[in-house]
Amino acid sequence: MFDLIKKALFTGIGMAALTKEKIEEIAADFIQKGNLSENEGRKLVDELMKKSEESQEEIKKQLDALVLAAVEKMQLARVSQIDELSQALQILKEKIEVLENQMAAKKD
Repeated sequence: MFDLIKKALFTGIGMAALTKEKIEEIAADFIQKGNLSENEGRKLVDELMKKSEESQEEIKKQLDALVLAAVEKMQLARVSQIDELSQALQILKEKIEVLENQMAAKKD
């Protein structure tokens, strides 16, 4: 019976959406109705929490991958690339200033 209830919950409820309070509420309802003992209820809560956390982590990984793919499609510059360009620009500014000073000195 316990395994049947677990399977029904795993397939019927979005595991990532389950909060600890909701999981405890579901287990308490099964215990109250006599479908589970208190020990089975605790096991159910532990297993559902573990599955919920695993699902949340998997969703996070998938979301990170989707965001990264979207950013790469947009061809946005990364902070490191902007920093490199800023450094190169600063070097060029300094070289231009040196050349301008040399030209001004030759005119005098």
